[in-house]
Amino acid sequence: MKNIFITTILSVTLLVSCADLEVTPTSFVTEDNYFKTQDDAVASVTAVYASLSLDPGEQSLFGRNLYFLTDMATDYASAGVSATNPQVRALSSLTHDATSDRVQVAWRQIYAGINRANVAIDNIPKVSGSEVVKTRLINEAKFIRGLLYFQAVRLWGGVPIVLHEPTSIQLESLKSRRATVDEVYNQIILDLKDAESLPATYTAADAGRATSGAAKAILTKVYLTRKDWPNAIAKANEVINGGYGYALFEDFQDIFTKTKKNGKEHIFSVQFEPNQAGNGSSGSTFQGTSFTGFTATEPADIISDVALFYDIYAAGDKRRDVSYAKQLLNPTTGTLYTFPKPLFKKYLDLSNLATPGNVAINFPVIRYADILLSLAEAINEQGAPTPEAYELINQVRRRAFGKPITTPDPTVDLSGLTQDTFRAAIQEERKKEFVQEGQRWFDLVRWGTLVTEVKKVTAKNSVSEKNNLYPIPQSERNIDPVGLPQNPGYGN
Repeated sequence: MKNIFITTILSVTLLVSCADLEVTPTSFVTEDNYFKTQDDAVASVTAVYASLSLDPGEQSLFGRNLYFLTDMATDYASAGVSATNPQVRALSSLTHDATSDRVQVAWRQIYAGINRANVAIDNIPKVSGSEVVKTRLINEAKFIRGLLYFQAVRLWGGVPIVLHEPTSIQLESLKSRRATVDEVYNQIILDLKDAESLPATYTAADAGRATSGAAKAILTKVYLTRKDWPNAIAKANEVINGGYGYALFEDFQDIFTKTKKNGKEHIFSVQFEPNQAGNGSSGSTFQGTSFTGFTATEPADIISDVALFYDIYAAGDKRRDVSYAKQLLNPTTGTLYTFPKPLFKKYLDLSNLATPGNVAINFPVIRYADILLSLAEAINEQGAPTPEAYELINQVRRRAFGKPITTPDPTVDLSGLTQDTFRAAIQEERKKEFVQEGQRWFDLVRWGTLVTEVKKVTAKNSVSEKNNLYPIPQSERNIDPVGLPQNPGYGN
């Protein structure tokens, strides 16, 4: 995306959470003297996008930190030998508490993005330039704000709704009371509905910006999470039949390459590029695919496949070897490494193993396969699987086994299931399809199966119903314990 990787000078984006309200801006640039031209408006929205992929001095939300909360804290994976941070290991074993630094960082990063969006939304109307362009930019910022609140409400439940940049650094001006879950979802839906007016496509130079199709896709997931099956079905059908050109890649591997970024299956992705002031995704390092510190039998992994999901894939399912590796060839030395347990490899860049934390593979926030499976799930929840629901899940399965996507194939197609067994099939398909895409924890929570599934991993038997939400960071509650009551099970 043009300009998506530049560093913004908007000092107001330092106001990232309740705990940061007393930070003094370090720049003399303020919104009053910055927002003058359309270029300034574009730069402010660039800063909003950058909140997803950049965080100086810390790994970004979608570059690494979301994995800790949505993958490591599930049955997918556990902390590997290189995960020396005790708070990371606590997340892995689900023994974390309100002092978890990873939970605090996620909170801060989400509210950083929300506040950047608020700055843009509040100030873009002031600038000179095309009203059409200004409206588009505001709705792009609303899309990101809606997306970030969707992350927040699923992680913590009701959270403070902040819709404008604070006019004072005093805590009272922020009014940081926890909104109800319904209030947060209502705001998410408002933002995403405004974003539905965004363009359907952009030129190649602006690929990666939020589109109307992306807004509809996230709305599909919002309604699915809320168990609002009719609206989930309606919105998914708008994505599928709206003329956007979305389709499954024929080859599952193509989803996770540098050469097919923002392709036909990618509805919205966080953009990553190497050598862009820390913008490169850390997904590769996180998976343990750096050859620095490797031995032939013990990779320097931060997470590892403890539940051995590698073994759940049927013979011929191509997703297994895209998602996991038991062997890797060092392209520099020619050494073949065989690992005692599978490594995650979706974001592995074999051409860049020397600096694996600087990878140019995008993070797919939502892709077309998710919409197909979401629609199939919603149809089934209305009573029973229909021929349409079978075709939706079977297209995903055919691609997985290298079959023609739209041609029925009895060797892989599902049929003859009840509502319960079709539901189980959808859950199994999502488990195999979305490894390390920030989906697992959210799926398990909305299905009500987090405790049951995670307890199957011996090292995670501390899991309990409280883990259906994360704790409000204690550092935030120290500022406003009344306005930010703690989630059940994490103390007062």
